[in-house]
Amino acid sequence: MSHLPIFLCRCIMMGMKKIILTGGGTAGHVTPNIALLPELKKRGYEVSYIGSYNGMEKELVKSAGVPYSGIASGKLRRYFDLKNFTDPFRVIHGYFQAKRILKKERPDVVFSKGGFVSVPVVLAAGRLHIPAIIHESDMTPGLANRIAMRGATKVCCNFPETLKNLPEDKAVLTGTPIRAELLSGDPAKAFEFTGLKPDKPVLLIIGGSQGSVFVNTAVRGALDDLLRDFSVIHLCGKGNLDESLNQRQGYVQYEYISEELPDLFAAADIVISRAGANAICELLALKKPNILIPLSLGASRGDQILNARSFEAQGFSYVMEEEGVNEDTICAAVKQVYSERQKYIDAMNASGQMDGVAAIADLIDSIS
Repeated sequence: MSHLPIFLCRCIMMGMKKIILTGGGTAGHVTPNIALLPELKKRGYEVSYIGSYNGMEKELVKSAGVPYSGIASGKLRRYFDLKNFTDPFRVIHGYFQAKRILKKERPDVVFSKGGFVSVPVVLAAGRLHIPAIIHESDMTPGLANRIAMRGATKVCCNFPETLKNLPEDKAVLTGTPIRAELLSGDPAKAFEFTGLKPDKPVLLIIGGSQGSVFVNTAVRGALDDLLRDFSVIHLCGKGNLDESLNQRQGYVQYEYISEELPDLFAAADIVISRAGANAICELLALKKPNILIPLSLGASRGDQILNARSFEAQGFSYVMEEEGVNEDTICAAVKQVYSERQKYIDAMNASGQMDGVAAIADLIDSIS
């Protein structure tokens, strides 16, 4: 055995370490988990996933070749909804399902990226004395993570400002895991894929994995003015295509893009996006000048506004709140940010953004 590589000796003597990942509901609760996969596998972990029965995480995870188990899940809402009477029972059912899966799989550690499907998994891990790490991307913890913290061993966060909102003995600043493939896009492939010509700067609009009716409407209202100076790539979300715009020269629209996304980012000169923490950290890693339109307080708990203002204060982003967005202001913002794009690029280059993948993998190693 002395002639075997150290890694193989360790695996033979100790057995492969096992980790269960969890999180779902939106792409922001899944893609950071997927970003961790290559590093976890390189470090010798056997990886599996617990998510909801039919959430978007199911296909994303299975397409990455990771074994997947579904459990019942429910959302804990702050507003009246008839499902508020039934979802708590789904959460309880999901807890017992997660407990059975964890007993069977016997993982060394659980890592959660959040979303309500992760709550029963983390609480079950805590009950079974399995170390669990959760990650909070936003400036302040959401309800799911605030509940899950009770069963967590450590809580990772993305912003230094978040540390004061977390239990002192559990909080660790790690940054957000960024998919390595995002950094290796090819602009030429983007132009070939979209059919656009590289004769104008490219404006990329991303409404999030579920789309954004508000952002879609605002951009389409300003399309005539935008197309005078820019080619426009519009990721509008499932069910949000506008077929009447299919023949507009210089404009392409897609419900959702996965494999080609790194190429689209590489071709983009400026990006309009919501202000989900994972999305804006990807923009920072890619050094893309951007305009952030955070969800309003009426449609969220305000986390996107806090995220956006932090990036604005650091010089990474231009922020527009929904109340101030119209055809004229969005065109003016795009032209201003494009003309000052080097200022934003310089600020992002000086950011010292953390390598979230390595930091989180090191933390997982330390407690597994």
